[in-house]
Amino acid sequence: MINLYMHGIGVMQTSKTRRDQARLCEIIAFSSPQQYSLERESLVNLQIKLNYNLKRCFRMADGEVVEDFYGVYLLYCINPQYKGRTYIGFTVDPNRRIKQHNRGVRAGGAYRTSNRGPWEMVLIVHGFPNDISALRFEWAWQHPERSRRLRGIGRKKAKETKYEFCLRILATMLRTKPWSRLPLTLRWLKQQYFKEFPAGMEAPNHMPIAYGPVKPAKVRKNEEEQEIEILEVTCLLCDDAVTQTERMRCLSTSCQLNAHVKCLAQHMLQGEPSGTLLPLEGPCPSCGSVLLWGDLVRLKRGCYQQTDEEEEDHWVETLSQAI
Repeated sequence: MINLYMHGIGVMQTSKTRRDQARLCEIIAFSSPQQYSLERESLVNLQIKLNYNLKRCFRMADGEVVEDFYGVYLLYCINPQYKGRTYIGFTVDPNRRIKQHNRGVRAGGAYRTSNRGPWEMVLIVHGFPNDISALRFEWAWQHPERSRRLRGIGRKKAKETKYEFCLRILATMLRTKPWSRLPLTLRWLKQQYFKEFPAGMEAPNHMPIAYGPVKPAKVRKNEEEQEIEILEVTCLLCDDAVTQTERMRCLSTSCQLNAHVKCLAQHMLQGEPSGTLLPLEGPCPSCGSVLLWGDLVRLKRGCYQQTDEEEEDHWVETLSQAI
């Protein structure tokens, strides 16, 4: 019931969150009183995370704010004459872009979608570090037969619709390097078009599955940047001075981490295969919370600075207080 409730409202849901939900139900349903007592700390931790996500649903009803937005989307045509046709494109503002597609070329829409609408934007992949990365993803999704990384996909099957073929290509791309190591989010904008990826083709664990609209936002300049530059800050890992240009911080506002980019990358690369240049994820050397490298880079570029009077502490901070 939790899953259906969250899907209906439009909350971001990672595979880890889904496992947390299943684990919580298992503890409540099957544990004996003695086991329940032993599992109490785990139960509290899970409940904190789930409550955080459920409360966050209501703030996301009108669209989740995403800073530094670069997305690659999939359109689906609902015009009876062209129904079933698809279109893949890149945008920094999906809400404006779908209007352009439906208004035609004169409004800035694409030639292939002009006079064939209405179109619906059914899903969008976002979280790319820049527009070049997103445009490369767009090109490969549009031309899998020409991409050297996707040659194994083959052509569209006889009983496969164009829409299903696009989803199969996407599922393969999300599990193929270099895209599999990016901090991407797969967002379903239209619930009625949602389809589960085939077994064994699910998105990697670090890629959230989100539901509902999105509101792109510009990155705010850090007002404390000049002040911090003057202060002496030392790296937690090497004890040398850290300049603002080199400084990496933790996503948790209560964490006091300051580290060089190189030092933190080396720390998070522990356990990765030799030869890996950049980490995918790893523990914060200060607070221990598991962080995605891509999220840390976005934080350094100025994301996650927006404040909301109703916003509560992240579940990581609440969890540390509960423990």
